[in-house]
Amino acid sequence: MARRLRFNGTDSKNGGCPAVHEDVESGEIIVQGPPLTEPADLARLKHFGPNDAAVVVPRELLVNHGPKELERVPEIIAPDEFGQLFGTFEHTAWRLETRRGYASDREDPTYAEFIETGSITLDYDDDWSRNIRTQTLAGKSVGRVRIVDEPPTEGQLFLLADSPRNMAAGEDIRCLLRSQAEARLLGNEDFWIFDSRMVARLNFDEEDVFHDVEIITEPAEVLRYVQLRDAAMHGAVPCGEFAARLNKN
Repeated sequence: MARRLRFNGTDSKNGGCPAVHEDVESGEIIVQGPPLTEPADLARLKHFGPNDAAVVVPRELLVNHGPKELERVPEIIAPDEFGQLFGTFEHTAWRLETRRGYASDREDPTYAEFIETGSITLDYDDDWSRNIRTQTLAGKSVGRVRIVDEPPTEGQLFLLADSPRNMAAGEDIRCLLRSQAEARLLGNEDFWIFDSRMVARLNFDEEDVFHDVEIITEPAEVLRYVQLRDAAMHGAVPCGEFAARLNKN
């Protein structure tokens, strides 16, 4: 079974190696770079086994993108404190949605309506819409990319039906097929980026229940999430266009 690898970073200017990845399940670090092949050099390596491989990387790569501590102590905030971030961000708020469904959606009365009729009675004046409208009218930007399975799950179809409410408030919502997301190593984290300086990673259990939020402000880590945002946005399709394509198929 393939590892679940997360791209941590590279100092390359042209997209080549070296780079650092992390196995998100085991915590192991994978370093890639040009191989050390000179027999005289390999002979000087201690504890170099017959199945080992040696690569050469700049010191800066490990300093900039390697782990800074053996065990990371997360900064956790409660959902109510997380909600306040949507009134205090200064410029941009952007989200990556990766889950196949959310328990909070299934508990919404409109979910049952969607399952029964295939459509939703949209509330364009709910708390979320009013706040986002306030923020976007003030010149701020709010957007997200939703990863969608092939075919979409029930929960993803519900969100597509609900998207006009978000877009009417000023959100830029785009969709990306999961196969494309996996090819770009986007991973399966749900997170918001605020002002390109703070990440709020949303924590869910196996039943899709939202529990709390981890706040990340360490610059190298924030940069990694910003790079994920750039990779997700490239080629993502506006939500309305994506839904229209589904309806044709």
